[in-house]
Amino acid sequence: MQDIIEVIKNLQTLRENDTSFRVLQDFERVLDELDIYVFKNWQEGELVSGPHVNRYSVKCTFMWPREEMPAPDGAMRLNEHGCKVVYGKENILMPRKIRDPGDFRPGTKKGKIDAHPIWTVTIEMPKKLMQDVYVGKENKENKRMSDLMKYTKLENAAPTQPQEPTSDQPQS
Repeated sequence: MQDIIEVIKNLQTLRENDTSFRVLQDFERVLDELDIYVFKNWQEGELVSGPHVNRYSVKCTFMWPREEMPAPDGAMRLNEHGCKVVYGKENILMPRKIRDPGDFRPGTKKGKIDAHPIWTVTIEMPKKLMQDVYVGKENKENKRMSDLMKYTKLENAAPTQPQEPTSDQPQS
């Protein structure tokens, strides 16, 4: 069972730790490059825990409301690229919105805690895949910059004037 407090603590850790945030950006870049977001509901996932960095892989867990399960086709595409994907049915504990006095916990001014059903998807991604996508992005950016520089050089070059025929060349 997940707890919303743990989710919030994980997000605060990401905000405070630049390295974890960069790892999460690389993780997301792979999902984007593999076009996972074209599959139904994958765009709607929220980070629950992670990134947990191991020697050869990075693991993150995401959640969706139970009625909005992410399409299994996205998981199959990740599996094809060496990722391990595990779906799970869980509940997340969240405080109730206070609308009347019965919504308070006895003796406090805090809302009662309710369990909400969710889907969790844990993705364990090889670091090699993350590195390959990052290097591919860097190579694409470097190629784009060299193309821009090449076109800039061509535009800045002096226009060539047609040459006058010399006596060695036949005239028409």
